[in-house]
This record gives sequence, C-alpha cells and structure tokens, in this order.
Amino acid sequence: MDPTPLPPIESVPHDFSFIGLFLQADPIVKGVMVVLIIASIACWTVVFEKIVRLARARSQAKSFNTLVQTGGALDGNAKGIAGHVVQAALEAWRDHDQTESRAERRDRIERAMRGALTLEVKRLQSGLPLLATSGSTAPFIGLFGTVWGIMNSFSSIAKSQDTSLAVVAPGIAEALFATAIGLVVAIPAVMAYNKLSGDVARIQSSFVSGIGILGNRLARERGASRAAAE
Repeated sequence: MDPTPLPPIESVPHDFSFIGLFLQADPIVKGVMVVLIIASIACWTVVFEKIVRLARARSQAKSFNTLVQTGGALDGNAKGIAGHVVQAALEAWRDHDQTESRAERRDRIERAMRGALTLEVKRLQSGLPLLATSGSTAPFIGLFGTVWGIMNSFSSIAKSQDTSLAVVAPGIAEALFATAIGLVVAIPAVMAYNKLSGDVARIQSSFVSGIGILGNRLARERGASRAAAE
C-alpha cells in the first residue's frame, strides 16, 4: 500500500507563536535572537543590581549630609561611600603641614575626599556602559537578522517560483521577530541608562556639597588646635 503523500511545503501550517518563530528560524536569525536575549538578561541584571546599590548610596548621601551639617562625630571605621570619604578626610586632616594656610589645608582635605568619592562613583557606574552599548547596538543586530530573514524569503520565492504570501510569510515573520527582540532590548536599556546615570550624578552632587562643608570644618578645627598649642 502506497504511503499517504505529504502535502506541499506551502500547505504545511506555520507556527507563528514566539517559540515557534524562534525554533523554525534560520540558524543565523536564531543566533541573532539568542545574542539579543542574552543581552536583555544581562541588562536587566545590571538594572536590578543598580537599583539596590543606588538606593543604598542615596541613604548614605543623606546620612553624610546630615552628619556634616550637624557637626556630628566622624567615624573613621564606617563602611560604604560615606565611610570612605570620611576616612580620606581624616587621613588628610592628620597628615598636616604646619606651614600651610587654612585655605591650603581645606583644599588638600577636599581633594582627598573628592578622590575617594570619584573611586566610589566609578564603582556605581560599572555596568552602565553595557546598557548604553546594548541600547545603541541591539536595534542594528536585530536589523541584521531582519535582512537575513528577508533574503531567505526571496530565496524561497526563487526556488518555488511562487510569489504567494504562504511562501514569503514565514521568513518575513521570523525577520520581523528579530527586529522586535532588538527593540525590546534597546528601549528599556536606553531608558534605564538615562535614569541610572541621572541618579548617580545626583548622588555625586549630594556628596560634593557635603564635602565642601566638612573640608571647611576640618580645616578650621586644625587651625584652632594649632593656635591653642602656640
């Protein structure tokens, strides 16, 4: 008994679900999708990690400003951004020069605090270049998958000598799906980068304002102690 003949390729139903489009895609298009999915996972990991770290940094900036404005005792063993800034200030305060003026002493202490703050800000900014890179390149990576998928659609037309929608629809659907994934990666990455960069800048500005007050306070205290010794 002869086996039942298979239906022509054009009549085979095509799965247009997200998983179906991925599984039935050309290997090159599938590779593009995998790269974009990995980039999306990496971006969201950075976003959630930065949300936690920046919330902690905001709290430290608030505590630091409260400390310097109220003239509270400085803890040289404190941790976090505020702790490192205070440690740098105390080290510069202890390492004084008897011949320097109060203004010179204040500038030296503030430079030490700004140097410590710069290192901490760089740590806060780690991971943000990934968001910027993903936001700028993901659409073009998705576009590459789109172009490749459309080329496959034209190849299917040439082989089948048929321009019906059933021939070109699968390849075009896979191509557009790659573009969609690229946009899904890029749009949140750009928005998160802008938001997180702004948060880092505001935290840095908050610390800088407190550094000016603390530098003036320590320079005045050192000058008073030296005058008392004389």
